Amino acid sequence: MESMNENINIAPQESKLVIYLVVAAKVIVYMLLMLGFAGVLGAVCIKAVSFFKIDGILKEVVIQSSFLAGTFLAAWVLLKNWDHLPITDLGLSLKGRAKDIFWGTFVALAIYTVGFGILYGLGEVEITAVHFSAYDFLLSWILMLLVALAEEIAFRGFVLGHLLTAGVNRFVALFLSSALFSLMHIFNPNFSLIAFLNILLAGILIGSTYIYTRNLWFPIALHLFWNWLQGPILGFEVSGGRLGGTLLSLELPEENIINGGAFGFEGSVLCTALMIIAIAIILKSASKQSACGPYPHSAP
Repeated sequence: MESMNENINIAPQESKLVIYLVVAAKVIVYMLLMLGFAGVLGAVCIKAVSFFKIDGILKEVVIQSSFLAGTFLAAWVLLKNWDHLPITDLGLSLKGRAKDIFWGTFVALAIYTVGFGILYGLGEVEITAVHFSAYDFLLSWILMLLVALAEEIAFRGFVLGHLLTAGVNRFVALFLSSALFSLMHIFNPNFSLIAFLNILLAGILIGSTYIYTRNLWFPIALHLFWNWLQGPILGFEVSGGRLGGTLLSLELPEENIINGGAFGFEGSVLCTALMIIAIAIILKSASKQSACGPYPHSAP
C-alpha cells in the first residue's frame, strides 16, 4: 500500500518535470528563432538604409522595425505550429484596456518625475541646455514604441506567458522572465551589477500586472514611456546607449550610483528604491483586483 502511494506521488512530479522541460525548450527555440529572423530582416533593412542613405534616428526606427518583425514572426510560428494557438494568445487585445495604457504611462511618469526631481534637487544632475525638435520627438516616440512592442511580445507575451501556462508559480515565472530580460542587456555599454539588478526589477515592474491579466498593454505603455522619458525627454542614456537628440542636455557633476553614471537612470540606486516601492504597490493592487474577479485570464 505504501509503495502504491509513493508511485502516485512520483507520477505527478515526473509529469511536472516534463512540462517544465518542454516550456524551457519552447523558450530556447523561440529566442533562437527570434534572433535568427531579426538578424535576417535586419541585414535586409541595413542594405535598404544604406541604399537610400537613411541616417540618424530614422535609421534606428527602420532597423528596430526589423527586430519587431522578427520577434512577432517567431512567436507566430511557434504558437501556430507547436502550441496550435492564435497569435492573440500573446495578450495584445486592446478591448477594454484604456485604463491599462493610462496606468502604465502614469507609473513611468511618476517614477521619472520623482527620480529626476530628487537628483536635480541633490545636484546630481544639471541641465545645461534645452532643445526642441518636433521631428526628433515624433521619431523617438515611434522608436521607443517599436522597442516596447518587441520586448514585451518576447519577454512578457511569449516567455512569461508560456511559464504561466505551464503552471509555474506566477512570482517565480515573473522572476525568471525578468532575469532573462536583464541578461539580454548584458552586452550594453557600461553594464554593471546594479544595472543587471535594476533591469531585472524593471522586468518585474513591467510584468507585475501581466501575471494577473495576461494582457500586454500596461507593460507596453510603461516600457514605452519609461524609455522615452528617460532618454529623448530627460537626456539620460537608455540602458547605456543614446539615440538621437534629447529635450534636455544633462551634465553629471560626478558619475556615481546615485545618478546612474554612464548607464543612465537605470544604473542608479534611487531607481532601485523607486522600482521596489512601485512593484509593491502594483502587485498589491493587482492582487486585490484579481481577488475581486475582474480579470478574465487570471494565471494559476
